[in-house]
Amino acid sequence: MHEYSIVQALINQCEDNANIHNATKVTKVVTKIGVLSGVEPHLLEVAFDTFKEGTICDSAELVMNIQQVVIYCKDCKSESILEELVMACPKCKSLHTNIIDGEDMYLMTLEME
Repeated sequence: MHEYSIVQALINQCEDNANIHNATKVTKVVTKIGVLSGVEPHLLEVAFDTFKEGTICDSAELVMNIQQVVIYCKDCKSESILEELVMACPKCKSLHTNIIDGEDMYLMTLEME
């Protein structure tokens, strides 16, 4: 489960940001998780709840915003959110597409005290 190493890096980011802003506690961690990121939200939540104990995130709430795959079609010049994981443009059916969102996981915001 690589979610454990992801959570460890996430908590480290929280601690670094808290130190920069002279905070002693993180109360909310908001993330954006792309459906193609390889991160399983349920496993991430379990790992976060397990590893946050004794850290600056001890009482933090984890909010996971799931990002659908967004593609750009080079033929019809449109952006589309994919309902299915088929990389064809839903408007013109072209396969000349680029993924522009939905592949990564980001720390979006922190609430700190």
